[in-house]
Amino acid sequence: MTRYIDEDLHGAEFRECDLTGARLIGVVMQDAVIDGLVTNLVVNGVEVTEYVDAELDRRHPVRVLIRSEDPGDLREASRQLHAGWAATIERIRRTPGIERRSVNDEWSAVQTMRHLVFVHDSWFRRCCLGSAELFTPMGIGTTVEPYRGTHGLDLSLDPALDEIVRVRDAQAAELEAWLDEVTAVQLAARAPVPDDDVWPPYARGRLVRQCLGTVLNETFEHHGFCVRDLDLIEAQDAE
Repeated sequence: MTRYIDEDLHGAEFRECDLTGARLIGVVMQDAVIDGLVTNLVVNGVEVTEYVDAELDRRHPVRVLIRSEDPGDLREASRQLHAGWAATIERIRRTPGIERRSVNDEWSAVQTMRHLVFVHDSWFRRCCLGSAELFTPMGIGTTVEPYRGTHGLDLSLDPALDEIVRVRDAQAAELEAWLDEVTAVQLAARAPVPDDDVWPPYARGRLVRQCLGTVLNETFEHHGFCVRDLDLIEAQDAE
């Protein structure tokens, strides 16, 4: 384990890092931001994860629906997520050009939506439906090779907001139509992931419900990231 002793890490940024098992002892941590998959976090002897999760559920009740095993709850979660994105897209339209701006090296709004195009193709169509069709070309996938620009993705594309929205609306309609018919038994079945070398390779062996959970969670989390960054951009412009 790497040890940092008496180091000045003021302003340090850890991006896409695995800090599992990390111990911060005798540290000064003021105005810090932690954003990621956090479990079993102990601060000054207090396990705080449950407090954080409860507060997030209070702020975003759709999280409870996303975790449900009931198909009706999952249908409602999908509809609320789509409605949330629709409202944010209308907000974006009120400030033309903001959809292509980014802060803190994060994705812009259009890049975020293009990533969700990829998430739908990979985690829903491939993993829930068993489709072996090519991905939607405009999608932005993982940066991991050899998956980055394969299976139909076209990294040279730069689609307009309206084009992306049309694709996302069609995907949302496809997901909701499937959720209108799916049963608890189908959700509990093994995911019909095609036997090939296309993303996501680690989905094999998972249940349909787990793959659907990835779609819903990604839709929720990336909406939060998008809104966060829009707030930052608008605050900067107001200064």
